[in-house]
Amino acid sequence: MLTRLDDIDRRIVDALRGDGRLSVRALAEQVHVSRAAVHARVQRLEREGVIRGYQAVVDPERLGLAVSALVHLRIAQQTWKDVREAIGAIPEVWHATLVSGDHDLVLLVRTTDATALRDLVLNRLQAIPGVRATHTLLVLDEMGDAPAGRGDAGRP
Repeated sequence: MLTRLDDIDRRIVDALRGDGRLSVRALAEQVHVSRAAVHARVQRLEREGVIRGYQAVVDPERLGLAVSALVHLRIAQQTWKDVREAIGAIPEVWHATLVSGDHDLVLLVRTTDATALRDLVLNRLQAIPGVRATHTLLVLDEMGDAPAGRGDAGRP
């Protein structure tokens, strides 16, 4: 179900995307409406699933995850649900997307080093039943809003 958002709702969502820890008071000041109105709108946006949660944006390198890669998977037809479940259990997978085109899934993975990346791809991802092929691209730099973690929004 599509939720209709007005300009105030969109400003609230944009502000919370920038800083999910904003207080109701600060949010009300930023979007120029009363605290009661902001509180009610945030509750409605949460209830309707527009806002699905709040999470910390972390620096992977400071967590010791110095190597990031995009892993493209080709999977056997009709196995995507099983593959999705298996991938969801791998902590190194920070984001996964079912896509159209030459590949079926694109994963953002983060590991401590190249050896850990090799193990992840060759021994763990390729061992998942239904995975036919992988193609790995090393991430050299990231710009903009990278997926922050393994919340529901980051699952395929």
